[in-house]
Amino acid sequence: MSDDVGASLRSLRKQRGISQRELAKLCGVTHSSLSLIEQGKVSPSVSSLKKILNAFSMSVGDFFTMDLDSQEQVFYSADELVDIASGDISFKLVGANRPNRALAFMIERYLPGADTGQAMITHYGEEAGFVVEGEIEIIVGSNTRRLGPGESYYFKTTTPHRFRNIGDTPCKIISCTTPGKSF
Repeated sequence: MSDDVGASLRSLRKQRGISQRELAKLCGVTHSSLSLIEQGKVSPSVSSLKKILNAFSMSVGDFFTMDLDSQEQVFYSADELVDIASGDISFKLVGANRPNRALAFMIERYLPGADTGQAMITHYGEEAGFVVEGEIEIIVGSNTRRLGPGESYYFKTTTPHRFRNIGDTPCKIISCTTPGKSF
């Protein structure tokens, strides 16, 4: 029973986008106790469970009858973003656990000298992005442009393209591609 309660509490907390520490502060239960409950190592008392559920404005009855498995995760903490790149390039994908996603929303980071490769990239869909910091050179077909903070791009990804950081500082981009099936 304690395993089910702990796993359900953890799922509920993650769906609501609350860290263990935040929840512990909200409900007046120690962080270590909450951690042990979520791991199924300790079974919460009824009063502790009520305190925790009050932070979610949820009754004990609602808690035991909710169907967490049918709900998709809505909020993601920084440590839940999956990096789908490697080396000098980082692509942190939001919602990597969503099996039928219609888009790929990413936080991209290119270290100085990072390059997507000599070969131009093509895939089905569209891509848009916004440069948050640093500079990036983007080649799309026969067009080349160096973009800095506040600048953005949007193109069909069937056009061969390439990204590279030819600057001295890391570049951070917020981007979105469709249809996301290749991720």
